[in-house]
Amino acid sequence: MSDITRAEVCVAACADLFLGAGETLASPMGLIPSLGARLARLTTEPDLLLSDGEAFLLTPESTVEGWLPYRKVFDVVAHGRRHVVMGANQVDRFGNQNISAIGDHAKPTRQLLGFRGAPGNTVNHRTSYWVPKHSPRVLVEAVDVVSGVGYDKAAGPFHDVHRVVTNLAVLDFATPGHSMRIVSVHPGVSVDEVREQTSFDLVAEDVTETRLPTDEELQLIRTRLDPGAKRDKEVPA
Repeated sequence: MSDITRAEVCVAACADLFLGAGETLASPMGLIPSLGARLARLTTEPDLLLSDGEAFLLTPESTVEGWLPYRKVFDVVAHGRRHVVMGANQVDRFGNQNISAIGDHAKPTRQLLGFRGAPGNTVNHRTSYWVPKHSPRVLVEAVDVVSGVGYDKAAGPFHDVHRVVTNLAVLDFATPGHSMRIVSVHPGVSVDEVREQTSFDLVAEDVTETRLPTDEELQLIRTRLDPGAKRDKEVPA
């Protein structure tokens, strides 16, 4: 299949976040991460658990297949068998995430969502981030407020900030000091472009190109998971 869009590359990159997850509760927040988790369930990770966030476990087509009331999610969180993909208004070189406020927390210039579950997520189980618009305002030297806990403030044995997927690249923290590095750049994007859109120096060694979705994955994305192509509104071509 041809004419692969940037959004479809991002969906496949989000699906790859769950490689090797097995029977893990996937909690993707946002359209592209949700499509990625559902794609992983249909391809590489058939044991992945998908929740509606309220009461039920779902198939990739949103058919109810089990019961998981919201209160039980906290049992899963405490035992670590969960991988959440959150958004980030800011994320810094060590993976600290901000979804709370911009500016001084005592007197912010902009109020955001609040801390929500970010602290508990990051110290209890694997956490990744999705950034639909990679820019210096989002990839910052230091977040204004720490909502999700990064590696320089890591607490406990279950802390695991896995990856950051953006509309330009895939990044992780697999460096000696856990400073963010570029894993791959999406087709048509250069390493220099990613660096220009980041407020801090990124480690960039052995950078590859983000893989394209397979024909099977494209078929699933286009005909079963997102036939209305809503993905292209979040990540324009």
